[in-house]
Amino acid sequence: MDRVSAFDEPLKKLLGGATAKVMAEHLDLHTVGDLLHHYPRRYEERGRLTALTELPLDEHVTVVAQVADARVMMFSNGRGKRLEVTLTDGSGRLQLVFFGHGVHKPHKELLPGRRAMFAGKVSLFNHKMQLAHPTYQLLDANDEDEATEAVDAFAGQLLPIYPACKQLDSWRIAKAVDAVLPSAQEAVDPLPPALRDGRGLVPLPEALLKIHRPHTKADTAAARDRLRWDEAFVLQVALARRRYADTQLPAVARRPVAGGLLDAFDATLPFTLTEGQQKVTGEIFDALATEHPMHRLLQGEVGSGKTLVALRAMLRTVDAGGQAAMLAPTEVLAQQHHRSITEMMGDLAEGGLLGGSDLGTKVVLLTGSMGTAARRQALLDLVTGEAGIVIGTHALIEDKVKFHDLGLVVVDEQHRFGVEQRDALRSKGKQPPHLLVMTATPIPRTVAMTVFGDLETSVLDQLPAGRSPIASHVVPAKDKPHFLSRAWERVREEVENGHQAYVVCPRIGDDADEAAEKKGKAGKKKAAPEEDAEKRPPLAVLDIADQLAKGPLAGLRVEVLHGRMPPDDKDDVMRRFAAGQADVLVATTVIEVGVNVPNATAMVIMDADRFGVSQLHQLRGRVGRGSAPGLCLLVSEAHEASPARARLSAVAATLDGFELSRIDLEQRREGDVLGQAQSGVRSSLRVLSVIGDEDVIAAAREEAVRVVADDPGLERLPELRTALDALLDKDREEYLDKG
Repeated sequence: MDRVSAFDEPLKKLLGGATAKVMAEHLDLHTVGDLLHHYPRRYEERGRLTALTELPLDEHVTVVAQVADARVMMFSNGRGKRLEVTLTDGSGRLQLVFFGHGVHKPHKELLPGRRAMFAGKVSLFNHKMQLAHPTYQLLDANDEDEATEAVDAFAGQLLPIYPACKQLDSWRIAKAVDAVLPSAQEAVDPLPPALRDGRGLVPLPEALLKIHRPHTKADTAAARDRLRWDEAFVLQVALARRRYADTQLPAVARRPVAGGLLDAFDATLPFTLTEGQQKVTGEIFDALATEHPMHRLLQGEVGSGKTLVALRAMLRTVDAGGQAAMLAPTEVLAQQHHRSITEMMGDLAEGGLLGGSDLGTKVVLLTGSMGTAARRQALLDLVTGEAGIVIGTHALIEDKVKFHDLGLVVVDEQHRFGVEQRDALRSKGKQPPHLLVMTATPIPRTVAMTVFGDLETSVLDQLPAGRSPIASHVVPAKDKPHFLSRAWERVREEVENGHQAYVVCPRIGDDADEAAEKKGKAGKKKAAPEEDAEKRPPLAVLDIADQLAKGPLAGLRVEVLHGRMPPDDKDDVMRRFAAGQADVLVATTVIEVGVNVPNATAMVIMDADRFGVSQLHQLRGRVGRGSAPGLCLLVSEAHEASPARARLSAVAATLDGFELSRIDLEQRREGDVLGQAQSGVRSSLRVLSVIGDEDVIAAAREEAVRVVADDPGLERLPELRTALDALLDKDREEYLDKG
């Protein structure tokens, strides 16, 4: 069997059709290679052979003893069954206990006089030592040598516990692994020998043997170190090759033009850029001036001035004869960006219009809900080049949208766009346009290197001068209802002082909501009354707005905003709120990003425990945007000792988004971190933790860059090419292609 095909062998050949079918359907394991890369989740320690008189409490032990007595006991009025077995080894006695369905097999096998090995964790019950549900192996009382050999093999061994399923438990998976383990010797080692030796990593065949059948904890540690490196390095090589390929594409360099639109705009700014904005702008401008497309991720804390940095990049592009497009995830945000950019630019945004600046350009909005005439005019302005800047939603991606010379694409809030959408807009340039992706969600360095690894990263972590601090507090509505009353008083006080407030709810509360709820509940078992109380529907915008207007905020101008309102109505509400014609805006998370009303100083988030940490941080960033201090109140009915309350306390304790994103990731599973769009990457990570293995990922990225720069086609590293082919199946290839 050749080196590659050993791993490609279908499991059906070695394990039989029935087992292979279950593995394919329930564990997504199809080949020998798949099963060899299905690593144990943990290991059960059996411990050394121990005499019954020397059993240590709360430790894993293995004992050899004879069954003295076994009896089945009934409890719960005959509904429950318990098997109690008494062991003796000549030095002492020990009780075993088995419950429920686990009673049947030991009841038949553990008969008085039988000798066996038992392994489990020692616990105390009614002041007596016991093992609950121990694993055991019967010994042949007549063959002392065989019994001794079996004892040595059984005791002290690390038992692998595999990720299993209802149809196939861990020990059957372990048995299947035994059948394919000889093929581990055929493993193609993707790491260049110099890298492997330089980092003291064991060869891949050895790592596979040690992860599945370790003799010591040191074996599992060595195996995991090696396999972690494989995953990090192969993925980083794939990303490094993608970045290298991008540097080989042609793009129009957008170089500075003295006395142009950008200089005219800078002259109108009433403030100086922060040091961070200057540094990040320098990185972006340097990349725009090259003849290869820029692919850059701009991470910026909430309120750090990302939009200004992006606008200056767009103006630089217009100066250099190109057009810039900003893609926003929602119509509310597209309209908000259009409004704030035209306000910032003043008459420079009125190119070709009466009263507009000679240096100016047109800034147009393009959304799906625009009227036909306005839409036709916007499309005309784009194809003729009259409009230097266009801001829009996914409507920008449609085939009928043509540009005169698209030079720069700015994507706001990357995580809300599919990679296909980003790619479609990029394809509208005569040559690939430069690309700037912005996110206000702080992304830890390792996640940025893994999920956005095909993009260079710029981080904006300084707040502009004049931004006010935001005080955040948890309001325990259930334990202390008077705290909630005080929250509404604080909102009134802010309004009386000439400011405005947001109230955020998780749900809209209209008929569509109700229908979705009923559909979700259909077919579910009737919950107990106390569960009903715990699982009440999330608080809704329409209900809360009505209660507030009639109750604690009576007399104030209360408006509502949510995603299912007609676009014109949404824009109208936002305009009036921005103009100070409404006091309190009760909204869903439609206000989460980009909404900028400096006069809004207070935010009350209802059912705050129903939101994620990053989302709460985003929402909070809508206040404290002017000179007055901000206030954010996190209302929750969660119990004080619950993880939900701990999350809220963490949000209240810091304004550092990067710190919060680390807390957020520590509380979530790896798959949640990488998200559905990155499922190709997620499914390839088995021992590498994007959250915990920062050093490995950073080192792997450096090694990958060096290897790809030296040998872009990996001609001298065929084993690494083979590993890349295995990683980049069709779905993952598309994920990386579209980045």
